[in-house]
Amino acid sequence: MKYKMLVLDMDDTLLNDDHEISVENRTMLEKAKEKGVKIILASGRPTAAMIEYAKDLGLMDSYMISFNGGVITDLTRNEVIFEQNLTVEQIHALYNYSQYKKTHIITYLDGNVVSETRSEYIDIEIDITGLKHEVVPDFKERVQSPAIKCILLEEPHYLKEVEKDLKTAMPHLSVCMSKPFFLEVAQTGIDKGASVQFLAEKLNISPTEIIAVGNAENDVTMIEYAGLGVWVDNVEQELRHKGNLIVASNNDHGVAEVIERFILT
Repeated sequence: MKYKMLVLDMDDTLLNDDHEISVENRTMLEKAKEKGVKIILASGRPTAAMIEYAKDLGLMDSYMISFNGGVITDLTRNEVIFEQNLTVEQIHALYNYSQYKKTHIITYLDGNVVSETRSEYIDIEIDITGLKHEVVPDFKERVQSPAIKCILLEEPHYLKEVEKDLKTAMPHLSVCMSKPFFLEVAQTGIDKGASVQFLAEKLNISPTEIIAVGNAENDVTMIEYAGLGVWVDNVEQELRHKGNLIVASNNDHGVAEVIERFILT
C-alpha cells in the first residue's frame, strides 16, 4: 500500500515527554516528505501553540488540524479553511456544569487561556501551549463571544466520572479526554477524525491511503478513520484494541518506526 497522508498527534505521540521532536522522528519525517507524503499535525492544542513546530519541520506547505478538529488551517495560504465554535450559551452552560461538578474550566479567547481559577492542571496547559493565562473574576462575563472549545480539569479518577456524566447531560456536544486531567468539549460533530476526513476529501485521498498516529482518547476517531490506525506504546490500556497496531512509545521514536515500516518500504 502506498500511503499518501500521515496524520500525527503531537503531545505524547510525535513529541517526547519534554515536548521535543527526537532526531530519529525528525529524520524519518524528512524522508517521508521526500516521498511526497502529506504530513498533517493534528492536535488538541490551539493553532498558535502548533505553528512553530510546523515551521520547524518544514510543513508550511501543508495543512494543520488544531483544537481537536475545531480548526483546519491551510498553512500555504495562512488561511483557516474550517472552523466550528461553541456558542456563548453553550460555554456558559459548561461553566455552570463545571461549578456543579466542582471542576476547573478554561477556554481560549484573544490568544489567551481564560479561567476564573488557578490549578496545577491549568499550569500544565499553560506550559504546553506557551499561551498567557488570563485569570478573570467572572468567567461568564468575560466570555461574550464564541470560542472553539473548553476544557474541564480535575484529578484524573474523578474527571473520568465527570466525563461519563457530561456525555449524558450534554449529548449534543463532542466530549473526550486528551490527557487524564483534560476533559475537552467542542461543538457537536467536531473531532480529529471528522477533520481528517474533511482534508482527505478535499485532497482526493482515500482513508486506505492514510496513516494516523496517536496516544489518547481524543485520537480515537482519526485512528478508526485511517486505513492504518497506529497507537504509540504509551497509549492507555483501554484504547489499545481500537488501533491496527502499536509501535514504540513517544519517548522511543514511535513515529519514526511507523515511517520506516510503512512509508519507506
